[in-house]
Amino acid sequence: MDPMTDRLPAMADVVVIGAGVVGAACALAAAQAGLRVAVVDRGPIAGGTTGAGEGNLLVSDKGPGPELDLALHSRARWIALAESTLDGDVELETKGGLVVAATPGDLAALRAFSRDQRGAGVEAVDLPAESLRDHEPHLAGGLAGGVSYPQDAQVQPMVATAYLLRAARRLGATVHTGVSVSGLPHGVVQTSRGRIATPAVVNAAGTWAGDVARLAGVELAIQPRRGFILVTEPLPPMIRHKVYAASYVANVASGESDLQTSPVVEGTRSGTVLIGSSRERVGYDRTFSLPVLRRLAAEAVALFPFLSAVRVIRSYRGFRPYSPDHLPVIGPDPRAPGLLHACGHEGAGIGLAPATADLVAAALTGAEPPLDPAPFRPDRFVDVRGEHV
Repeated sequence: MDPMTDRLPAMADVVVIGAGVVGAACALAAAQAGLRVAVVDRGPIAGGTTGAGEGNLLVSDKGPGPELDLALHSRARWIALAESTLDGDVELETKGGLVVAATPGDLAALRAFSRDQRGAGVEAVDLPAESLRDHEPHLAGGLAGGVSYPQDAQVQPMVATAYLLRAARRLGATVHTGVSVSGLPHGVVQTSRGRIATPAVVNAAGTWAGDVARLAGVELAIQPRRGFILVTEPLPPMIRHKVYAASYVANVASGESDLQTSPVVEGTRSGTVLIGSSRERVGYDRTFSLPVLRRLAAEAVALFPFLSAVRVIRSYRGFRPYSPDHLPVIGPDPRAPGLLHACGHEGAGIGLAPATADLVAAALTGAEPPLDPAPFRPDRFVDVRGEHV
């Protein structure tokens, strides 16, 4: 697929800013609704947060509430897309997740969390310590227990994004990479390659969504949150699930700006093992941090001792689009008519992309939304002066 062959249209029913997985999903949903769609991105397809992600479709890290509702809907949509809409292999693996606790206190908290999740529709199976190795034979000993999450899954994020956009293009959407947006006067998108007249703009710019919002004269409380991932040499199948420590859930929900790490380990279809995860708010500083990488490696080895003899072949980093209440920003912005947002998912954008797109498409067409959009409204943030930001 060569998106650069698409010609910038003079007009469109909707312009999607951002060719990551969320923008791609929004483009497909809008095209399926019969709208003329143009996608623009200043970089390549999946060149931002999407390309630096692991491809997780998780319910295990979400407590009862709007984000979990979004995740459960989105998981079903990913499966339907992979089976009937996308014309290529997105490496969808419904391999499930395993969350482990090191101490009895951690285990008690994890089981209370899983109990609440089951009440909200999540499949969660409590596991005693002696059965952990039935699920993951190479796990370290001495763990207190865990919880199995059969619904957790994974896709290859860059491939999935490409196929979402290919499906949108089959329905008439156009895709334009290397195109910067310089202005959003009402009814027009000004770009480095010309103007597109449009009544609707979807801001799916990920970590940079705040910059796009400011072009329309509004503020979004979205900040970058940096994370690193290690990639090992290819191995025979050694890790069956996405495996992480119970502390990961607390780190995801934390608003701390300082460095936080917790072991997250999973295999891929190619045989490599992905090792995370770290979180820190350092602006857009892309500097590689050897101390962080060493900490990730040590935590992974503590979880899977065999990794001590495995080589790391590369590492990469990216920025998650963090919002203060840990919920994405989805839907029309009442402060800027014609502007809709689909951003602020932090590390869950790949998993939540299809459900986000369904909410956006419903807002664009006036259809009944599949979920209550109110918790994700763009104007929900209020600064210390009582003013919306």
